Amino acid sequence: MAKIAFVGFGEVNTPKELIVNKCRAAEEGLKKEGLDLISVYPVTDDYEEKDIQKAISALKGQEFDALVICIAGWIPTHAVVKITEHFREVPMVLWGLCGWMEGDRLVTTADQAGTTAIRKTFFDLGYTFKYVYDIIGLPSKTKTVYNYVIAAAAAKKLRHARSGMAGYRDMNLYGTLYDGGSLKREIGPEIETFEMLEIEQRYQKISAEEKQAVIDNCMSKWNFVKPANPDSMQKAAGYYLAIKSICDERGYDAISLKDVDGMKKLLGFPPAPILMLLSDEAKLCTIPENDALGNITQLMVKYVTGQCACYLEFYEFFTDRVLAGVPDYVPAEVVDGDVTVMPAAFGELSEGILNVSRVKPGLLTMCRLTYADGQYYMHMVKGEGITPRKWEEAGWTQPAPQLPGLEILLDDVEDFAQNVMCQHYIISHGDNTEAIANLCDMLGIQII
Repeated sequence: MAKIAFVGFGEVNTPKELIVNKCRAAEEGLKKEGLDLISVYPVTDDYEEKDIQKAISALKGQEFDALVICIAGWIPTHAVVKITEHFREVPMVLWGLCGWMEGDRLVTTADQAGTTAIRKTFFDLGYTFKYVYDIIGLPSKTKTVYNYVIAAAAAKKLRHARSGMAGYRDMNLYGTLYDGGSLKREIGPEIETFEMLEIEQRYQKISAEEKQAVIDNCMSKWNFVKPANPDSMQKAAGYYLAIKSICDERGYDAISLKDVDGMKKLLGFPPAPILMLLSDEAKLCTIPENDALGNITQLMVKYVTGQCACYLEFYEFFTDRVLAGVPDYVPAEVVDGDVTVMPAAFGELSEGILNVSRVKPGLLTMCRLTYADGQYYMHMVKGEGITPRKWEEAGWTQPAPQLPGLEILLDDVEDFAQNVMCQHYIISHGDNTEAIANLCDMLGIQII
């Protein structure tokens, strides 16, 4: 749960009960969104500045993700700045409330006189903030404030996030690389690389009983189209436990594995069921092929939406849509119906346990973080995911599996294609563009 400081302001000569009632209504709206508040109101411009000192004392030493400056009426700028300067490193929302109608009369406490006096000052002082104003007769902008607050909480969490990377640069791809220094400086996460040898060493110490417990308690939830090789089940469970132990010890929030040139080539085991277990049971962001910035995109999306932030990759472009799917797995959270798996092999690779579940359709947000010429960018679009037509990827054992995927309807496929940044994009259900854009704005990431 995101935690915020909420400070409500009104001019000393405005009837106190009006300011209190307006602030209380705004406060209750934020609480209904699930936010945890430290509230101080009303704060006025009293001559002795007792209200200002009261607010500073109430907030000093407290931990919060964002500061909501709620303007319920006219307030001289100095009364606000004398408080905000103590917390200038914290993202802020400048939220102007509004007046009301009494019969055919509009009554106002001059809320927007206060916010318009303050907005430029906040900009000049270099604050990270969002300006929001309510309008008479329309719903309050509670959701807009909430989206900014959760983005602020996400930015704070990213500063100390850690992702684990087993191996490096699978298939010698370029698009999955990253610059560690700029990533740490601009966004915050640390990507820690460890050797696949460590996975194998830990795997050798996993007992048969421990593996069987994972099979009985976790993998038994899956719907098997046909029985998998018992050895494949044991390997999936054992490698999951080995990798999970590393993630638990080091506090990883996300994980990527060297897939084609690692798990498949060296260990002879396609890692789809391992990544399923890490996502569904350990609640980690997971992506294959050492996709570093894909992993970081997942963390950004997960922190602002609470969703698992799964990946899809592109197979075909059409005039009005793209076909996006995966050749291995999707998390249970995005499955429409039962998690369905089957034993299958691709080309010369060893037989593994392939996820063939249906993906939930509906409104989607699709995005990808990238880095070019010293600047981070987020390519982001909305689309409508629909159940795809019957399709297959050539090379699978026949009858070929129907891979998990969606046909995603886009407003402008050509524009998307000309800006596409990688084969992997991160998917979340619903329109999450505002919250993600807020986070990018805080971090200096440009939206494409």
